[in-house]
Amino acid sequence: MATVYLAHDLKHKRPVALKVLHPDLAATLGPERFQREIETAAQLQHPHILTVHDSGDDAGHLWFTMPFVEGESLRGRLERERQLPVADAVRIAREAAQALEYAHRHGIIHRDIKPENLLLTEDGNTLVADFGIARSLAEAADQDRLTQTGMSIGTAAYMSPEQAAGERQIDARSDVYSLGAVTYEMLAGEPPFTGPTAQAIIAKRFAGDPPPVRRARPTVPEAVDAAVQRALAAVPADRYASAAEFARALAPAEVTAAAIAAPKAAPAVRPRRRAPVALVTMVIGFAVGLGVLFAWRRDHGADAGGGRRLAVLPFENQGAASDDYFADGLTEEVRGKLTALPGLRVTASTSSSQYRKSTKSLRDIAAELGVDYLLVGKVRWEKRADGTSRVRVSPELIDARSGEAKWQEPFDAALTDVFQVQSDIASRVAGKLDVALTDSVKTRLEARPTKNLAAYDAYLRAKASAQNGGFLASLRVTIAALEQAVALDPEFADAWADLGTSYASLYTNGGAPTPELARAARRAIDRSIALAPSAAAGYMSLAFYYRFVKIDADSAQRAIEVGLRLDPSNPKLLGSQTVVEILRGQWDSALVHATRMTDLDPRTGSRWALRASVLASSHRLEEARAAADRALQLMPMNST
Repeated sequence: MATVYLAHDLKHKRPVALKVLHPDLAATLGPERFQREIETAAQLQHPHILTVHDSGDDAGHLWFTMPFVEGESLRGRLERERQLPVADAVRIAREAAQALEYAHRHGIIHRDIKPENLLLTEDGNTLVADFGIARSLAEAADQDRLTQTGMSIGTAAYMSPEQAAGERQIDARSDVYSLGAVTYEMLAGEPPFTGPTAQAIIAKRFAGDPPPVRRARPTVPEAVDAAVQRALAAVPADRYASAAEFARALAPAEVTAAAIAAPKAAPAVRPRRRAPVALVTMVIGFAVGLGVLFAWRRDHGADAGGGRRLAVLPFENQGAASDDYFADGLTEEVRGKLTALPGLRVTASTSSSQYRKSTKSLRDIAAELGVDYLLVGKVRWEKRADGTSRVRVSPELIDARSGEAKWQEPFDAALTDVFQVQSDIASRVAGKLDVALTDSVKTRLEARPTKNLAAYDAYLRAKASAQNGGFLASLRVTIAALEQAVALDPEFADAWADLGTSYASLYTNGGAPTPELARAARRAIDRSIALAPSAAAGYMSLAFYYRFVKIDADSAQRAIEVGLRLDPSNPKLLGSQTVVEILRGQWDSALVHATRMTDLDPRTGSRWALRASVLASSHRLEEARAAADRALQLMPMNST
C-alpha cells in the first residue's frame, strides 16, 4: 500500500512515521478522496488508535504522517514467539476491540485488521493503525484498476467471508471476524485458515469452520476458545454484534489467564512452600507500618535495559521549611506524568526520595539507582501580602554519564498555573529525550487532578503526613486532610482513592474494625473508580480493600490485574501481584513480577525481601541469598 519512512518533523522536533502511497494506488484514489478519508481517520482520538498527524499531496505523491511508535508490530512478536501467553493475547485482543468499537461508533470500519496493523508499544499498550485507507479503496470507483495493479482490499488470512465475497456493504461484524482471526493466531500459532494462495485460503473459509483453538493448545480456557469461535462464525448474524461484545466475552478469561500461564506447585512440596506466605505478610505489614499508602509503565521481566531510565529526585524547597510538602507534591506530580511516557522507565518514588538533601554526587546517585538520567530541581513558593502566590521552579535534566545538564529552564507562574508548569516540565523532558508524544499521552500529561487549589493543598498535606510520626497518629491526620480535600472537591478521584485506602488501613491496623469503617472505605473507593475508571489508583485501593478488609483473594486479584493493565509499571501493584502468585504457587510469573518490581524500585528493602522469598521457593538459592543480602543492606535493622 505504501512505503513507510522514519522521518523527523522539523516543525515540532519529533520522530514520525511517514507513509507515501504507491503511485498506482494514489492515482486510483485521487487526492480528494484520499484527503477526505484521512480527515475522517484523523478525528479518531482514542488511547488504542494510532492517530494521524498530517497529510498532503506533493505532485501526485499522497502522504500522511503518524506518531512513531517505539516498539514492534504484533507480526514482529508472532514471528519471534509464534504463540503468545494467554494473558497477553487476550489483553491485546481486548485493547484492539476497544479501538474498533470506538471507530465503529463513529461510522468507520477498518477492513484490514491483521497483525501488521496492530502495534505494541514498549510500555505494553496496543495501537490499531491504518484506519481510513481500506475503506477508501473499497469505495474507489475503478475496482478493475485495483485488480490490474495487484492491489487487494484486506488480507486473505484475516478477511471476513462477506468481504472476501466482494460485498460492498459490510459492517462492524467484519472487523470482529478479522480480530477473531488475529486472536486465533496469537493463541494457536497460525491463522484459522491457511493455504498456498489467497484463493486457497478463501476456499477453505467457505468450506467449513476452523478447528477449535484448544485442539492446537489445550491450555487455552474454554471461554476464550468459545469467544474466538463465535467471532469467526461464517454468517455475520452468528457473530458478536459489536467489538465491545467480543471484548466483554474475553474479559473473564483475562482475569484467569495468568493462572494458566504458570505451572502449579507440586503437592509434595506445598508444605515447604507455605513459609514464604508468612514472610510476605510481614513484608506487607512492614510497608503499611511505615505509612507507605500512596506510592503511585512495561519492561519485560528481568530486562533492565528496555528504554531510557530516569529518576526524579526530590525537588529542593528554597522557601520556608513548612513548604516542604508542596515541593514534594510537585515532584511527585511531575514523576507521575513522566511514567506515562512510552520508552521511558521511571524509578519509583520510594527509591528516589531517599536522596532528599543527599550529599552524594549526582553521578553516584545515578549509579546506585541504575539510571541514565536524573531530573533535579528547585522550588520556591512565594506568598505575597496581597494574598496572591507564585511558584518558581528550576528543573534540570542531568545526563548521568557526563554529569552535564541536558536541559534546564526556569518556570515562573501564578499558583493557579502550577498544574500547567508540571505538564510543561514533563513535556520538555520528553522532548529532550526524543520521546514521541501520542495524543493519548499528551492528554495524560495535561490532565489536572483537581480544579480546586485548596483541595489540592489538603491532598498534598495528607500525603506528607502519611510519611511522618507514629503510624496511627499520622494515619488519622491523613484521613482528616483527605476528608477535607474531597469536601472541597467531590470530584477529586485521587483523593477518594487515598481516602479509601486510609479507611481500610485504619480498619486493619487501628484496633476497631467496625462495619461502618469498612463501608466508608468501599464507598470512597467506588467513588474514585466512578470518577476515573481509566486510572489505576482506584483499583489499587480496591485490591488493598479486598486483601485486608474482605479477605477475598479472587476479588483482590481481579482488581490488581485491572490496575496493572492501566499502570503496568506500578511497583506496589507488581508487589501485590507477586503476593497473589506466591499464594497460588505460580512461581515463574511471581519471579517475573518481583524482578520487574525491584528494577523499578531498587532501593526499597521490603521489595528485595519479597523477591528473595520467591527465588528461595524456586530453588534458586544463590540468587535468593544475593537478594536477601540486598534487602539487609537497605534495611539492616529489620529482622524479616
